Amino acid sequence: MNVKQWLNDWRDAPVKKTMPVLSFPCVQLTGVTVRQLVSDSELQAKGMKAVADRVDSAAAVSMMDLSVEAEAFGCTIRFSDDEVPTVTGQLLETPEDAEARQNPEGGAARAGVYIDAMRKACALITDRPVFAGVIGPFSLAGRLMDVTEALVNCYTEPEMVHAVMEKTVDFLIPYIREYREAGAAGIVMAEPLTGMLSPEMAEEFSEPYVRRIIEAVQTDDFAVIYHNCGDNTVQMIDSILRTGAAAYHFGNAISMENMLPHIPSDVIAMGNIDPAGEFAGGTPESIRKATLDLMTACCPKYPNFIISSGCDIPPHAKWENIDAYFKAVADYYHS
Repeated sequence: MNVKQWLNDWRDAPVKKTMPVLSFPCVQLTGVTVRQLVSDSELQAKGMKAVADRVDSAAAVSMMDLSVEAEAFGCTIRFSDDEVPTVTGQLLETPEDAEARQNPEGGAARAGVYIDAMRKACALITDRPVFAGVIGPFSLAGRLMDVTEALVNCYTEPEMVHAVMEKTVDFLIPYIREYREAGAAGIVMAEPLTGMLSPEMAEEFSEPYVRRIIEAVQTDDFAVIYHNCGDNTVQMIDSILRTGAAAYHFGNAISMENMLPHIPSDVIAMGNIDPAGEFAGGTPESIRKATLDLMTACCPKYPNFIISSGCDIPPHAKWENIDAYFKAVADYYHS
């Protein structure tokens, strides 16, 4: 499909469907554990299909598992029945480690499982575009170096950080192209660690690498949606926009009312209902109010705004809250 045209039509539609980052709560619909889900392409595809059958979303999104790419490099992963996998330990401790580390193949470890899941999901979900969840280059570098060390290294070992960034880009470009070949309409690139940098550091250590990836993979038929859930994204928005993504997605650490004046009117900006506080910890009444309040504040003034979750909705989020969110979106447009 022409995803660029689809995005334009979505932006210009008087009634806009929502696209929350909604995948892991499928475990409640299919009766599997998170541990089973993240290692089985068939279960992932069926889970995405179960979510698509349950909600009237603009697009489907695959599991936002930010441990997959790090595992392909050799990182140790902690698995759980109830929580999304996490990276443990530190793979790259010195500049020599960074130089010596060979890049993995795109389908290494569970990366191949996720690509296969996308292929199967695209065969099952035919009524809307399907997007893959992929980590951004600086966030991947942080998992390879350890998050805290990566932030410190930007000051103390900048050459090492740049060396690791080169490796993440060289891995991510062919990896993302495999998703395109599997049938994905695009990716949601999660670059949350960049949100912990100063705007100046983000401009040096994230922007040029994200832009290189986007220039290499984005076409009229394949879109990159950039996600950053940091609390200083408003301050670094010029740098973020220079990456050239097709659309942007922001977390609930910021005010969308403060962000939207900085977004060009022809560019989609999404966000930012609290995944933990509302989808997981709220009530149907509280998430309805939060959703309608945000839409009332932003939709009339900013036609390019599309309501979404602030980040990935956790596996244990209550489906009664998810359903209430979708009903609130529909009611806003039809009241």
